[in-house]
Amino acid sequence: QVQLVESGGGLVQSGGSLRLSCAASGRTSYVMGWFRQAPGKEREFVVLTTWSGSIYYADSVKGRFTASRDNAKNMMYLQMNSLKPEDTAVYYCAARRNDMMSVDARLYDYWGQGTQVTVSS
Repeated sequence: QVQLVESGGGLVQSGGSLRLSCAASGRTSYVMGWFRQAPGKEREFVVLTTWSGSIYYADSVKGRFTASRDNAKNMMYLQMNSLKPEDTAVYYCAARRNDMMSVDARLYDYWGQGTQVTVSS
């Protein structure tokens, strides 16, 4: 079992920055990711990370968001810069049971409770 807890969301003006954290406990997951869901929309892939250091970003956040992991602390982070109103969503940390990378939210087995990010224009 893996438990995930996100923190760091909040309200920020357009162009601002936020840093999200995801604390994982239990079994270490090789593949972890960040997803987001805006009201009335499907859950959307943001970035995935692997224990070995691979990172893949959605095109919509490439160049603005930076993900990282601290394996020793079992933490994952998402530094979000140049935020836009369209980045407004609940952001979720997720982990997979197996080692296969995927951008499909349906294939992730463990989820945090989510943290709200609101970007005002």
